[in-house]
Amino acid sequence: MANEIPFPLYHKNARKNTIQRALDTTLFFLLISLLFYRLLSLKTHGFVWLLAFLCESWFTFYWFLIVNAKWSPVDIKTYPQNLEPRFPELPTVDMFVTTADPVREPPIMTVNTVLSLLAVDYPADKLACYVSDDGCSALTFYSLVESSKFAKLWVPFCKKYKVQVRAPFRYFLEDPISISAPNFEFKEEWEKIKVEYEHLCLKIKEASRKSAPCNLTHDFAVFANIETGNHPTIIKIIGENCEEDVPHLVYISREKRPKYRHHFKAGAMNVLSRVSGLMTNAPLMLNVDCDMFVNNPQVVRQALCQLVGRESERDMGFIQYPQCFYNATKDDPYGNQMVVLMEYIGRGIAGLQGPPYAGTGCFHRRKVIYGVWPDNAASINDYEAMKEFGKSEEFLESATHALKGEKGIRKSISDYLEASFQVAACDYEFGSSWGTKFGWIYGSMTEDVLTGLNIHKKGWKSNFHFLDPPAFLGCAPTGGPAAMTQQKRWATGLLEILVSKSNPIVFTLTGNLQFRLYLFYIYLLSWGLTSVPELCYAALPAYCIIANSHFLPKVQDPAILIPVAIFVTYNMLTLREYLKVDLSFRAWWNNMRMARITATSAYLFGVLTIVLKLLGLSDTVFDVTQKNDEASEDEDDDEINGTAKFTFDESPIFVPGTTLLLVHLTALLSLCLGLRPLVHKDAQGSGVGLGEVLCSLWVVLCFRPFMKGLFRIGKYGLPSSTIFKSTSLALVLVCLGTASWA
Repeated sequence: MANEIPFPLYHKNARKNTIQRALDTTLFFLLISLLFYRLLSLKTHGFVWLLAFLCESWFTFYWFLIVNAKWSPVDIKTYPQNLEPRFPELPTVDMFVTTADPVREPPIMTVNTVLSLLAVDYPADKLACYVSDDGCSALTFYSLVESSKFAKLWVPFCKKYKVQVRAPFRYFLEDPISISAPNFEFKEEWEKIKVEYEHLCLKIKEASRKSAPCNLTHDFAVFANIETGNHPTIIKIIGENCEEDVPHLVYISREKRPKYRHHFKAGAMNVLSRVSGLMTNAPLMLNVDCDMFVNNPQVVRQALCQLVGRESERDMGFIQYPQCFYNATKDDPYGNQMVVLMEYIGRGIAGLQGPPYAGTGCFHRRKVIYGVWPDNAASINDYEAMKEFGKSEEFLESATHALKGEKGIRKSISDYLEASFQVAACDYEFGSSWGTKFGWIYGSMTEDVLTGLNIHKKGWKSNFHFLDPPAFLGCAPTGGPAAMTQQKRWATGLLEILVSKSNPIVFTLTGNLQFRLYLFYIYLLSWGLTSVPELCYAALPAYCIIANSHFLPKVQDPAILIPVAIFVTYNMLTLREYLKVDLSFRAWWNNMRMARITATSAYLFGVLTIVLKLLGLSDTVFDVTQKNDEASEDEDDDEINGTAKFTFDESPIFVPGTTLLLVHLTALLSLCLGLRPLVHKDAQGSGVGLGEVLCSLWVVLCFRPFMKGLFRIGKYGLPSSTIFKSTSLALVLVCLGTASWA
């Protein structure tokens, strides 16, 4: 009768949203009014007016998509204390960690993530941790082996004293008296374990300085003369849960060969799914990036509240936790902490069919990843359909059990080692439906969004769950190059989905994707497309000054009140959102200017990448984002003090922004000096107005980090090659603007 206790596991409550809806709607109707004004006066104006109308049409449509996403916010309240009274036999959970480069993703970072997972507040015999190393690094394997020894001390310590932060590098930042009762036994253990952790860090640091971390013998012999992109499968059971209160720990480096496509992270996740399916076959799977450690030890129980029970089993596909960051620089100078995005749009889409899969901090049902539709198990007994899972008979058996929700007879995980090598081979997926019908879906660098879209189109729902403290904390890119690289990769991957056969338009017509969630996916996948109207609109004020034209109503024209009202309303509305989540005015401004910078640089290169791919001139390349280990000793003084200067490198991604800035500075300088280009007066006798000048000053203000970069040196200054390219482009554009009205 225990399973019938009517204790709730979670509630989803609608948030009151009246003021926000009113402000959003007001801005939308102001944008519509501006479009009507443009249409009515289009005949009496030229190309500039038409271009402004097209850009504003896109902004209006995009704002409609944003309002749709924000319209129905919800809060989710869980009751983990009711979990075990209703379900005494808790389900098993397989935990996945992915890493790809020991240089860009330092092993000590991966180690801390793994240790935090092994120490979560959940029975150790019901957990297994699998680490995918796509870099096939002996250093990463060595670090995990050493960390498994430390885990035998760390995991029991965390559970004995109910430690809140279970990533050692964060936990040992605090004084022991401030984090627990100052008793002698605790302090003695704390000091002992801290010494052991420091010794672990020292061993990993020393190993990283060598060509090989240790003697490549015994378990390490497979790493001798290894090539990163050309090597056999390596699977090592580092720790097996026998007597110690520590979960299984398994290292996997899948086979890679030059002639086989490996599909980046999606391919690695599918190998993790198959290997774990053989060894432990848990019905639930958690995946995190190597930099995202568990910050709330109750996270597994919190997620289970939304995944177990008849109601949830029938329609809940996955639980996504928001991305939060432990290295967040004060006031978000790079605009990549996404606090407001998560708070308003994240909660809003949680009130629909659910949020997209974000690639990390997500709990999945194994059967959903295996392609099951809600309330549909008709194909489970179809042997021909099961053959789509590949050639391994042992894996087909485990997949059948997973799809039926059965446990099956489980042996020791080491008994499945030989079969695991087969399912991790680079040719295993040939003739199967991995990456097309089920698993992590191939075809985009943002495989997470594509996989989540594939799940949603079948009718599965998802939840976006905010916890206090946050469930996971990760490492945000710091510095202009890292931030821009990440944004470019996202824009490219999202556009790959939009132009593919797996776009949400198809899924809405042929699947069970709800219409409002379809609109959200259009908003998300169109991030990169905003670069074109953003760049054109940002260039219009400078063009009008140079060509003695205008794209805004004159000051004496009553219609000027429409764009003024739009400008004031939008900025006041967004500022209100930032202040409501306890962010500062400076954080709001940093995000506003970074939105302009990102759209006209990273997103623009994302669009160009997709155009070249569609033309068959190039293919997309996955760039691993540089992760900065907080324990490193080379932090800048400005970052330590809670501020950050914008950094640059020689990447062409900074050329468009620099060019745009130089064009505006040239236009404003010509205006200040009383210089006029050799052009005829406008046919209507209306030249440049105050509105264009103010808009040009606004663009310069948004690109102030680039202006500072013109006069700085080192990583804080724009490279001379970037300045030369941008100056050349700016001169060409100024000359073209002058000639067009000559």
